[in-house]
Amino acid sequence: MSSSLKIAISNAVKEAMRAKQTARLGTLRFLQAAIKQKEIDDRVELNDDQVLAIVEKQVKQRKESITAFENAGRTETAEAEKAELAVLKEFLPEQASEQEVDEAVDAALTQVTSDGVTGPAVMGKAMAILKEKLGGRTDMGELSKRLKDRLKS
Repeated sequence: MSSSLKIAISNAVKEAMRAKQTARLGTLRFLQAAIKQKEIDDRVELNDDQVLAIVEKQVKQRKESITAFENAGRTETAEAEKAELAVLKEFLPEQASEQEVDEAVDAALTQVTSDGVTGPAVMGKAMAILKEKLGGRTDMGELSKRLKDRLKS
């Protein structure tokens, strides 16, 4: 366990066990299992960026589940998913501000156009730059929508 994020998750599991927080403990164990499965599948020890990617994936899954449960009228299940989402968000870095996101989008578009990229490739190149700058600090789906809107105008 060399990754500081993995250590933080492990410590959170221990704290949840001591405090007898069963719902929190279940979410954290599920996260640990996903990390361990990835390590076994790839036969590597994950670093913080790779662990963060797993946390982001789990967050995205919870958000999609919440939407699906709310649309189906299953508010109790949606609330459980929201509780899990709150636990997972503890391990994400501080979210980027609206202004920071706008500035990053402008900078990425400026860089891509100055590199001479045109047409549909602009979107892909700009998203690659934005993912590097803002990865883990903002919702990539929302960022993609924002970039598309900016490209249309």
